Amino acid sequence: MKIFKRFLLLLLFFILITVVYNYSKLDLLAGYAAKNTASSVFVANRTLSFTDTTDNNFSPINLASNKVDLKSNTATSSAFGLLTRKAVKRAGLGTVLITDDADVSASYLSPNRAKNYTSVAYPYGNLPNKDSVFNNIDYQKLNKTVASIFGVDKSRAVLVLYKDHIIAEKYDEGFTKESKILGWSMTKSLLSTVFGVLEHQNKLKVSDKAPILSWQNDDRKNITINNLLQMNSGLEWDENYDKISDVTKMLFLDRDMTKAQELKPLIGKPNESFNYSSGTSNLLSGIVRKQFKTHQSYLDFWYAQLIDKIGMHSMVLEADLSGNYVASSYAWATARDWAKFGLLYLHNGSWNGTQIFDKQWVNYVTTPTPTSNGTYGAQFWLNTENQFKDVPKNMYFADGYQGQRIYILPDQDMVIVRFGLKNFNENLFLKELISAIKQ
Repeated sequence: MKIFKRFLLLLLFFILITVVYNYSKLDLLAGYAAKNTASSVFVANRTLSFTDTTDNNFSPINLASNKVDLKSNTATSSAFGLLTRKAVKRAGLGTVLITDDADVSASYLSPNRAKNYTSVAYPYGNLPNKDSVFNNIDYQKLNKTVASIFGVDKSRAVLVLYKDHIIAEKYDEGFTKESKILGWSMTKSLLSTVFGVLEHQNKLKVSDKAPILSWQNDDRKNITINNLLQMNSGLEWDENYDKISDVTKMLFLDRDMTKAQELKPLIGKPNESFNYSSGTSNLLSGIVRKQFKTHQSYLDFWYAQLIDKIGMHSMVLEADLSGNYVASSYAWATARDWAKFGLLYLHNGSWNGTQIFDKQWVNYVTTPTPTSNGTYGAQFWLNTENQFKDVPKNMYFADGYQGQRIYILPDQDMVIVRFGLKNFNENLFLKELISAIKQ
């Protein structure tokens, strides 16, 4: 009996040590599951069952147990019953993870929106896309290529625009043209565009020093907004989603996500140290907020001067508990509205006769960041060194986790949008789509 009791005590001791050692990992696991579940249900209008069997069905997130309360607009996720995290819906701001010090009853601001539905065809209005048949398109090859990345490649939506017309569109089961889909890091490209709009309106210059008060007494005072947009500030940052890292702690633990990168030291030199960082994008969101006298003006600007101005009315930008847009990761919209964003760039910032940002801004975001080996511009990814060997070098794209993409192909007059749950053979896909159209 004494031996058995000792064994039990030893077993309990090891269990306790294991729980303590893995507590932070469980916190992040439950946090991801709660946030993802809440947004899927309350922003994208999916069911809990659908969310659990698709969006949350990968290791280790599938170890969490998820619940939704439609009355309180909350989602809770438990990690083995040892730790529970909660996310809550906020009107106009998507959903947000609750931290221990959060007051869920506190009032908050939300963006004012003016959704103007015009009586013209897509993409410039709310009427259906005009049916157009182009003699130079091999539609059989086009549709075969689009269909090829569904199934095993887990695509959810593919949309191909040519000369402002939808020439191919396909959705996986459970998705339609009305389905909102998370862009993940494509939100960074949206953030960059907000800076382009601000510069176009003479509200700032990206060549300016970053207006961060805490940097003014050390070498970080030399970092420019340009360095931040190009992910080339020299600041320390660990962008690793497979462990407890700077990015996972920021997304699933921080109340104010604009601060994580601000607190990091220099480990390199500005303009000489490319390092992809979601913390930098959220720091930039905080810099945008500093351009306005009120928080309400900050929240409204993104929609009034960009998103709703080009008719991306389905889009929802999610904010952290401090009211900052999570510009690294959290924008939702339909595939058709994401495609409008690509068209804005294809047309050099002009939207149906209105200049949203200067044409020069396109040249800026597609200029390779020093030390990025030609792969990165200002919150956009590039093909300047033919990383996609069968695709034109001037193709550039917004890139999100699990293969969310908006490809902009100026030479072909094309925008291609793809959403899914895993990466795929992008070079082959783009090559085949391009070859389906005789230029």
